[in-house]
Amino acid sequence: MALHLPASAQVKRICYELERRSCRGCHKNFQSQAPGVLPKSLLGNQLLSEIVGEHYLQGVPLSSLTRRFGLNLGTILEALHRLGRTFQPALKQLKAEYRQAEVRHADETTWRTDGENGYSWLFCTDRVSLCLYRQTRSASVVREVLGEKELCGVLVVDRYNVYNQVKCRIQYCHAHLLRELESLRDEFGDEAEVELFATTAIPLLAEAMHLHSKPLSDKQYYRAARNIKGQIERAMKAEARHLGIRRTQDLFVEKAERMYQWATDRRVPSDNNRAERDLRPTVIARKVSFGSQPEAGAKTPEVMMSMMQPLKKRVKDPIREFKRALDELALDANPNVAKILFPAESG
Repeated sequence: MALHLPASAQVKRICYELERRSCRGCHKNFQSQAPGVLPKSLLGNQLLSEIVGEHYLQGVPLSSLTRRFGLNLGTILEALHRLGRTFQPALKQLKAEYRQAEVRHADETTWRTDGENGYSWLFCTDRVSLCLYRQTRSASVVREVLGEKELCGVLVVDRYNVYNQVKCRIQYCHAHLLRELESLRDEFGDEAEVELFATTAIPLLAEAMHLHSKPLSDKQYYRAARNIKGQIERAMKAEARHLGIRRTQDLFVEKAERMYQWATDRRVPSDNNRAERDLRPTVIARKVSFGSQPEAGAKTPEVMMSMMQPLKKRVKDPIREFKRALDELALDANPNVAKILFPAESG
């Protein structure tokens, strides 16, 4: 018996009678497979897809889903943990795609697992979102995803020092720097030197961030980028007495190779907004659920968020696409889950 979700959005119980036969030669038993149901599953693939989509894409709490579908929480959790184990191998392909990307983003936020403080890490591109739940905020997590070999492309991050060990070009997020300048202005705005510096630098950083989204030709973009970069450099090299101003200026001068990647490659934004947007569902989930319970409760969303968020970036209807993948898995005894879920990107 399996539970399905028909078009009426009400759970329907269906009992299947499956034919079973034995091979006369090897005496092995064979049983037919119920349509649209994973082997030994109590929930149909359509219902599973709806639960996964609403929980991991829309942030609907599991308690709400149990009431809506009339299911036991343990039944849903068992089904989700099983899906997590099934799709775990696909993380390897997504990590490989992330390493090969020309523009990558990374960020992290706090996350509690079984009452212990930990972190949710996000590594994303325009097609990948890797969500990892770890107890540590150390560089070991960065090495796990990016490895220790030289990489092409650019990594866009804030100034957290664990990212400095990555062997690729780095772009520091200007949005973080802009907020620091705003804080400096708010604290010392009554000082003319600070007010003048903030009035000059803040619009320039904002203009650099907006430049990425403007509909410009390459020639127009790079001309504007050179102009903005030149103005920022002059502001950061101007004589200053205030220690807060000099701290910002020193950062731009000493780390100049990490400040202007956007000026020479228009594919690189000067902010880390993509990572912050992709991290928002995790932040919402943290506020709703206060974290995960046992460690397995963190492993499952790690896998499922890392499957569904990239799927959302690649197809118009990720729930329908996930249902298609489950239907294929139900018929394949030895599936390549990465190839089934992301067929266009698999070799």
